[in-house]
Amino acid sequence: MSGTETLRRTPLHAAHVALGAKLVPFAGYEMPVYYTSIVEEHHTVRQRVGLFDVSHMGELIVSGPDSEAFLNRMLSNDVSKSTAGRAQYTFLLNEDGGIRDDLVLYWLEPSRFMLLVNSANVENDFACLRFGASGSVVVENHHSEIATLSLQGPLAVKLVPAAAATLGLFHIAPFNVCGVRCWVSRTGYTGEDGFELLCAIPDVNRLWNALLAQGAPLGIKPCGLGARDTLRLEMCYPLHGQDITDATTPLEAGLSRFVALDKPDFIGRDALLAQKARGLTRKLVPFKMTEKAPPPRPHYPLLAGGRRVGEVTSGAPSPSLGIGIGMGYVETEFAAPGTSLGVDIRGKTFAAVVETKPFWKKKTNECSNQPLLRQNT
Repeated sequence: MSGTETLRRTPLHAAHVALGAKLVPFAGYEMPVYYTSIVEEHHTVRQRVGLFDVSHMGELIVSGPDSEAFLNRMLSNDVSKSTAGRAQYTFLLNEDGGIRDDLVLYWLEPSRFMLLVNSANVENDFACLRFGASGSVVVENHHSEIATLSLQGPLAVKLVPAAAATLGLFHIAPFNVCGVRCWVSRTGYTGEDGFELLCAIPDVNRLWNALLAQGAPLGIKPCGLGARDTLRLEMCYPLHGQDITDATTPLEAGLSRFVALDKPDFIGRDALLAQKARGLTRKLVPFKMTEKAPPPRPHYPLLAGGRRVGEVTSGAPSPSLGIGIGMGYVETEFAAPGTSLGVDIRGKTFAAVVETKPFWKKKTNECSNQPLLRQNT
């Protein structure tokens, strides 16, 4: 951002300040990166329950009799395989198969859908969908009306018992939570069981305060974007703008299961079919450091045999594993698990190895193999 641009704030900004949050610029917003520490908040989510403000995310509503067919042409996943009351992870692609955005499609009612999109892409996504809409399809931007909280961790079920008793993974339904009417989805970006709570902006402070108060005996903590980043990285969930961009395809990113190439037509399909026929030249891989080293960071070179074969896209110390972990694109021949790599960190090479996804595998974590839901920028 330039010095003349003003950062936007979520409706909970005053609450973050009162809780002593460390605020940083993020996707045009002033957001809490942590309240106490990234590591403490990370472990809180893994062991108990954490509450995140993700109201910077955007909400687009698509409605009308032809809305299902329209979204099936615009998005990569097969909408027809979902149904009302379900959520679906999917992509909005460009004509070259690059990822304009990754998003979650909520099927609210028979002819009414909500898309949860990355905050940096709200206006572009809205414009793209409106441009493609025709006939009885209506596309509306509700970003200024809806706030979103993310309640994550093994004890989250105790704070939303009605939703926990009836919602399966990647389902959504309306519930009263702490006296606030919400759309509640059983989704998340941490690898733990959890819920996204979408409510009217005037109600979000009451909901935030009530959840923190009721969760106090459970050890709940407000958590910032720093912990969200380490939690999602341990699960190998991609971050738009880093691991996936409009210059990378779902095939390269290892996300082809969210692309229905058997659909007759959608934006980017021809390019992806051509790429699949040619064969991939690079792949996104997870890797971990195998020696004591500074944490890997985006844009650090990845090496094999002393030659640059790729680049880090995400990296951080893993609070759960106690080692540096990351993801990055490498030439296809170096993408197999067990392949030795080097990470060039400020001119010095440190040893690493390609791993399998995810890094964090907790036997009691029922969400460890769930379809991913990102909440990125």
